[in-house]
Amino acid sequence: MLKTLAIGNYRSLLKLVVPLGKLNVITGPNGSGKSNLYRALRLLAETAQAGVVNALAREGGLQSTFWAGPEDVSRRMRAGEVPIQGGTRREPVRLRLGFTGEDFGYSISLGLPAPSSSAFALDPEIKQECIWAGPFYRPASLLVDRKGPMIKVHSGRDWEVVAQHLSIFDSMFSQVADPRATPEIFRMRETIRGWRFYDHFRTDRDAPARLPQLGTRTPVLQHDGRDLAAALQTIREIGDATALDEAIGDAFPGARLDIDIQEDGHFAIKFHQEGLLRPLSGAELSDGTLRYLLWVAALLTPRPPLLMVLNEPETSLHLDLLPALSRLIVRASEHTQVWIVSHANGLIAALKEHSGCHSIEWRKDLGQTQVPGQGLLDQPSWHWPD
Repeated sequence: MLKTLAIGNYRSLLKLVVPLGKLNVITGPNGSGKSNLYRALRLLAETAQAGVVNALAREGGLQSTFWAGPEDVSRRMRAGEVPIQGGTRREPVRLRLGFTGEDFGYSISLGLPAPSSSAFALDPEIKQECIWAGPFYRPASLLVDRKGPMIKVHSGRDWEVVAQHLSIFDSMFSQVADPRATPEIFRMRETIRGWRFYDHFRTDRDAPARLPQLGTRTPVLQHDGRDLAAALQTIREIGDATALDEAIGDAFPGARLDIDIQEDGHFAIKFHQEGLLRPLSGAELSDGTLRYLLWVAALLTPRPPLLMVLNEPETSLHLDLLPALSRLIVRASEHTQVWIVSHANGLIAALKEHSGCHSIEWRKDLGQTQVPGQGLLDQPSWHWPD
């Protein structure tokens, strides 16, 4: 389980260090930086998928994603005594992402390359990656230190150079991850690859989830929900079928869900509702009903991930469905760490009733996302590697 998340110089997240629990709810008004947190997590996950630089490019490049304000916001600036203004930078421009888990921690630092005549002079470079043991970084706990093209691994009392000519555009996870030679790198890569994100379920008229699809065993729902019927049938066969029926009845009293397995191997949804003489097909379901079924398939997965991040799961759902969704989320948090990014008061209130819910409400001050009431002594211990 992740214990601490740290983000530096990413959009509105200038210096953010937050503690984490088993069930985390990130709230705040529009524009407070909730979406930036979700994007930062996705970017961090891309390190293990060999796509962090391309992910930055899709966001407009490092110069677009980097904190746009001054390097430091002084007390006089906050008080309005002097205008907000920049100055000569004391430190290199670096976008930093990191976290600590129960055993290990990881951080990555990205920056621009040295000036050159290359057509790719604006491509970000990975300046440093580190893995350490324990709840926070300290030099004595460092296990793996990657600087530019070179990786050193702590071996006994000495350091061993395991690579000297890495591509500075790719994470060490995609270049050096041998379970025998570099077990720390391999384990951290597999940990990050185990994270699961859901933020783009399609429910439009032509959404694949509405149509019969060729079915295969599906313990993990695809991020767009195209294999919904197969995922629901998989839960019924190798997952918790009772929980599936309870989740449907909780949201739609008297309703029943069947999966029609056709002769050619296509799977289709058949949704029985009280008072109707025939079941509804996926094409006939409302956006809210279909989206709720998608969340059922995602949260009751027979293969729970280490971390599941849900971005605004309340989208398209009627207020009456939010309590049922909250109970689904709480149930999922018994087996996996869950993050919810939301601004739906009904969902937030229902989740907060759970004793294990860790709620973080954000605000933005002078363009910077902050946790109200969190001072230097309140945030978890965190030190960026030199």
